Amino acid sequence: MIRVVIAKPGLDGHDRGAKIIARALRDAGMEVIYTGLHQTPDQIVETALQEDADAVGISILSGAHMTLVPRILEGLKAQGLGDVLVVVGGTIPEDDAAELRELGVAAVFTPGAHTSEIVDFLRENCAPVA
Repeated sequence: MIRVVIAKPGLDGHDRGAKIIARALRDAGMEVIYTGLHQTPDQIVETALQEDADAVGISILSGAHMTLVPRILEGLKAQGLGDVLVVVGGTIPEDDAAELRELGVAAVFTPGAHTSEIVDFLRENCAPVA
């Protein structure tokens, strides 16, 4: 079973989208760990480590994606979790999305992405541990 941590970093207080994605992933048979609002990059990395995550989904609407996401990626690598798939969703300009992908984000989903697209991407790109 694919294990996905859904995280809301920073001061972003809107989690409706994250909850919709979490529900869609659960309905698709994945195990989802939702971290809740206002998580630090270190907290997200620790959750991924403790939960033996196959993927981390970062939902961010605050505009701080170019600060927070690289810190999460660096933290995952520092903990030996560089193979954990990282996807980002939210209001991300295309130029920033391209840069995030260059840094190691597997995919960026912007508003309007269908939940089935996200489910399919995770199924095709995550190799569950057990």
